[in-house]
Amino acid sequence: MRIGAYNQVSQVYGNQPVKKSYNAGTYGATSTTDHVSFSTVGKDMQTAKTALKNVPDVREDKVKALKESIANGTYQVSAESFADKLMAAFDEKSI
Repeated sequence: MRIGAYNQVSQVYGNQPVKKSYNAGTYGATSTTDHVSFSTVGKDMQTAKTALKNVPDVREDKVKALKESIANGTYQVSAESFADKLMAAFDEKSI
């Protein structure tokens, strides 16, 4: 940074007072207020978010039924169905 160039610029312009372009008596006399509005999509999303907050993450009735069937030895998994779902999941990840 060249300090000499700054001195030359300040000599050209000198110390000039700042001119105010507003009338001091009317400045701030008008009042403005902020206004916020939400779209219907935003309102719908908020309603859905509130509804989902009240729903539990885990469906206890399903978990209880599966635990009972596993404990009783009655829970059966089809090897063919499991393999099909595994391959489908692999195909989705490889794309």
